[in-house]
Amino acid sequence: MNRTAIREKAFKLIYSLEIQKYDSLKEQIDLYFVSEDIQNVDAKAYIEDAVLGIENHKKEIVNLIEKNLKSDWKIERISKIDLSILKLAIYEIKYKEIPFKVVINEAVELAKKYGEDSSKNFVNGILASIVKE
Repeated sequence: MNRTAIREKAFKLIYSLEIQKYDSLKEQIDLYFVSEDIQNVDAKAYIEDAVLGIENHKKEIVNLIEKNLKSDWKIERISKIDLSILKLAIYEIKYKEIPFKVVINEAVELAKKYGEDSSKNFVNGILASIVKE
C-alpha cells in the first residue's frame, strides 16, 4: 500500500469520526483496521498517528482553519468531507516532516475525488494561505 492509498484510508477514518459519536478513539481505530482489513504495519502506524495527532492538536488545527476562512464564513459551514481533508493536511504540514507541496497536492486530489466541485479550490486556498503564514 503506497502513501497515497494510506492517506486516503486515514481520511476515510477521520471523516467517519467527524460524523459519528464514539466513546473510545483507540477502539474506533482498531475497529476500522478490522473492517477495512488493514494489516500493513506502516499503514496502521501512519493512520493511528494521524488520527491521534489530529485529536491531540484539535484546537490549533481548528484555529488555523477558522483564521484562514473568509470573514463571512464559519467552520460549521464547511462540509465534513472538506473539514476532514483540511484537518489531515494541516496535521501533516504542521506536525510531520512532509513537504507542503506534496500534502497540498494529495489534499486537492482527495477533494476532487470525494468533495463537491468547489472543494478542490476551497481546500487548496485554505492550505495555501496557511503555508504562507
